[in-house]
Amino acid sequence: MKTLKLGLPKGSLQEATLELFRRAGFEVAVNPRSYFPAIDDDEIECMLIRAQEMARYVEDGILDGGLTGTDWILENEANVEEVADLIYAKQTFGKVRWVLAVQEKSPFQSVKDLEGKIVATELVGVAKRYLAEHGVKAKVEFSWGATEVKPPVLADAIVEVTETGSSLRANGLRIVETVLESNTKFIANKAAWSDNWKRQKIQTLVMLLKGAIEAAGKVGLMLNVRRADLDKVLEALPALKRPTVSNLSDPEWVAVNTVIDEKTVREIIPRLKAANAQGIVEYPLNKIVI
Repeated sequence: MKTLKLGLPKGSLQEATLELFRRAGFEVAVNPRSYFPAIDDDEIECMLIRAQEMARYVEDGILDGGLTGTDWILENEANVEEVADLIYAKQTFGKVRWVLAVQEKSPFQSVKDLEGKIVATELVGVAKRYLAEHGVKAKVEFSWGATEVKPPVLADAIVEVTETGSSLRANGLRIVETVLESNTKFIANKAAWSDNWKRQKIQTLVMLLKGAIEAAGKVGLMLNVRRADLDKVLEALPALKRPTVSNLSDPEWVAVNTVIDEKTVREIIPRLKAANAQGIVEYPLNKIVI
């Protein structure tokens, strides 16, 4: 049987990734003593790999594909096929930023002020190239962790990843510039991408994962309404939505089905009820495949 060797990110993205796979229709069971999770698809073999290393193993063909960030693809300068953007992160369904940050009271106001200084980061290669692009010569040191606490004693500045900036602020740091925006990508080995079976398997998997991301924060609404009140109901629904309107056995009534943002439900349902909608049902969504 043919199999697809798939790398899943271990660490901060692990739980968000496993939940994404679950919503895409795949159950992945992780044994805390093993780096080889079980997945309910006989054609996929999973391995947990840190996102920092994923691109190297995919490039070398040890893995056929995997999920990692734009940041680590660039850091490793990996020659891989970037199949798709999967916009989700540890806390939110969005992008993350690698930022240049300094202590709140630091005199440094731009990257130009770091000439001859020390910058600590886990993203050493990207940071060095960023400084070089701005004509700045500074010492870039690899940080093994707790990077936020290093300024001003152990480093003059840091390049660190953030989603909301809250951790940086909590450690008394100020963002100077954005070095890089990053998001999770599905990457593939070049040879695997050239294999018809593996390519089709990857494309199907990516379609389902993107469908799960598209459904995040959305719910379905269905309801019944008299034809005479249909226009009022449609006006109560959010703009740019395209509800499905279906005939019912009673020719005077129709069924309306649509997808809306979950956070707007509490405002929309009262408006629908006021427009004489009946039998309003809200239901969760796992995937929206566009």
